[in-house]
Amino acid sequence: MHWKTPLAATITLAALATSLTATAAPLIDRHGSDPAACSPDASFRGFTDSLDKTSYAGLPVAGLSAINLNAPNHAVALVDNVTDTPARVFGLQLGDDHGKPEVAVDSVTILRRPDGTPYNNVDFDGEGLVNELGGRTILATSEREPSIRRFSLASGLELASLPVPSRFQVAPAGEATANATFESLAISTNGRTLYAGMEGPLASDGTDAAGSSRNRILRYTGRPGGAYTVAAQLAYKPDPGLALVELAYVHSDQLVSMERTFTPGVGNTIRVFSVSLKGAQDVSKQASLADAPDSVYVHKKLLFDLVNCPPSGAVAKQPQPNPLLDNVEGLALGGFLPSGRRQLYLISDDNFGPTQITRLYSLAVDLH
Repeated sequence: MHWKTPLAATITLAALATSLTATAAPLIDRHGSDPAACSPDASFRGFTDSLDKTSYAGLPVAGLSAINLNAPNHAVALVDNVTDTPARVFGLQLGDDHGKPEVAVDSVTILRRPDGTPYNNVDFDGEGLVNELGGRTILATSEREPSIRRFSLASGLELASLPVPSRFQVAPAGEATANATFESLAISTNGRTLYAGMEGPLASDGTDAAGSSRNRILRYTGRPGGAYTVAAQLAYKPDPGLALVELAYVHSDQLVSMERTFTPGVGNTIRVFSVSLKGAQDVSKQASLADAPDSVYVHKKLLFDLVNCPPSGAVAKQPQPNPLLDNVEGLALGGFLPSGRRQLYLISDDNFGPTQITRLYSLAVDLH
């Protein structure tokens, strides 16, 4: 939502999960006094604005709406493409300077239609991104229709498109609201399960009296590089006034989610949650979540609110309750840190504008 070179080697996501280990010194014990604490479950490691208002291969490094690790110390980031430049994915080389992240662009892949012509802002609004097992292909969502498409990371050519139930299409074709569809995408370690999260509710689901939207997450099953089908729909309720903008996979019973909003003159709210899928109910046959009991919603626990992290020298270009805050849209989990916590990256989308920043954040989180 708005407010290259191919890799030289391929790895499995299972190997990635165990091999991504940071080289920074261990954090202060989680039970002790931690000046970098954002919450009991999260510590702030650092940030960098080095990508802000830069370009690569003549294209602006801006509008970064999703990030996903695809190798140790390497990630890909999806551009939401609100300008007339081609849809694209940047390769990011990641480093670590005593906890503070370092990042540099090392490749760009133009995302192309099956006929080889580049997608653009007319027909592609990239928001969710995952790497498929093996590293040769990516899955990217566009919230314009919405859609989930498979692309070759080497050529950028579209290889396939996943089915989307008709009621999830933007009205009048379906019940979804424009610019509030597939904002998030997560994939299991073995690549057989995919989660696509709606940023906002379907028209028939609406918003409750407290201001929380009644969202749905589509769970797909299939095989990497092959066909996926919708296996279930899960009910998710963001905090009042917030929208679901990101998901990451932990294991079969757990996801990490991120919720966000922006208030003019005040700034952003960015909250990250642990989401339990234990006992999650399939709400596919529920015509309206407005009639559903609270028990159908997946359980979530706040990991941290970014406003509570130490500012760490950050400077904001517009009013923010904490200058560290900006329009954060992307989230990616890395491996285990020496402290035993998981590496977590956030990235902000500057919307190609002068008052917002492309910022990469590094945190350590306890996912229990």
